[in-house]
Amino acid sequence: MTAPRIDPLPPKSDEPTLNIFRTLGRNRDLLKGFLALGSHLLRGDTLPAREREIVILRTGWRCGSEYEFGQHTVIGRDAGVTDEEIARLADSGSGGWSPDDQALVDMVDDICDQDMVSDRTWGALASRWSDSELLELLVLTGYYRLVSGLLNSAAVALEAHTPGWPEGSSPMRRAPRDSS
Repeated sequence: MTAPRIDPLPPKSDEPTLNIFRTLGRNRDLLKGFLALGSHLLRGDTLPAREREIVILRTGWRCGSEYEFGQHTVIGRDAGVTDEEIARLADSGSGGWSPDDQALVDMVDDICDQDMVSDRTWGALASRWSDSELLELLVLTGYYRLVSGLLNSAAVALEAHTPGWPEGSSPMRRAPRDSS
């Protein structure tokens, strides 16, 4: 990992804050809005926590954000995602999911590949989720694509206690654009 492109604010002695929030603290108004949507997505009751974390972990991996994947490895475990499932979310050829979980993985892959959900994946999702839940799933994926891009672009450093990629995994990213 390279050095941070934007130095995080110094930690306050009374609150151990993650590097992402200390970095975003350089723009207080942006941080406020960022936290409002993020808090809704993480603490709302629209989606079950396990399924939410499947979406976030897959999005973090597809976007190549080790920071996001590492933070949500810990959160995902607390939500019931197993270590074996976490490893499968960081594997482009993985299978073995229930049809409902496979639809979530496919949704993230579709959005990362095509910026929209395919008809096949939408049909699988719509057989389980309400319109309200479908909207939340779409915004969740988009928000964590945004977060991953921010973390990667600002080169926000992992905290010492945060796990990185599962052993043997590397992120799936689009090929870089030709810079010539």
